[in-house]
Amino acid sequence: MRDLITLLESGKKLKLKKLPYGQGSLSPVLTQSNIKNHYGKLAKGYVDRYNKGEGDKDFNEAGAFLHNIWFAQFRPPRDGNVPRGSTKEFIDKHFGNFSNFKEEFTKVAMSIQGSGWAYLSRNGSIKTIKNHEVKSDIILLIDWWEHAWFTDYGPNKQKYLTNIWRAINWTVINDRINLKH
Repeated sequence: MRDLITLLESGKKLKLKKLPYGQGSLSPVLTQSNIKNHYGKLAKGYVDRYNKGEGDKDFNEAGAFLHNIWFAQFRPPRDGNVPRGSTKEFIDKHFGNFSNFKEEFTKVAMSIQGSGWAYLSRNGSIKTIKNHEVKSDIILLIDWWEHAWFTDYGPNKQKYLTNIWRAINWTVINDRINLKH
């Protein structure tokens, strides 16, 4: 994540990081059509507009930053996908167990009115981001904009959140926890 912050601060052109999986690999949690539009059009649009100097610079920069974090933390879904290692220890320390964490995360995410993001922060709290904003304390990030869930789940964004845990790559989250600032 540090390289994303450095890139933003250096004034260089932004890049959309390559997906670490195929566009259809997250189905049925996130369908190929969802990823194609979300990654190939929306996230790419933030990068393109920023690099061309179009639109709101800060909004586009933060949108690119957040999407680069979000897409990188997935893997093909599987049942029984639970945190291990550093992430399990972190969650157990701050929430008691993974079930309590998911329950608290759901409360916070469902409290977002309109668009935004919900994330697990380095200090062990669950925080929200209204619209887009660069944050340096993100460990795990969930896109709560309508485009992230509506294609696959219609108005049932809680089902989106319930299913997204099946596709989290806990190795990536472990790496973020272990990253020294």
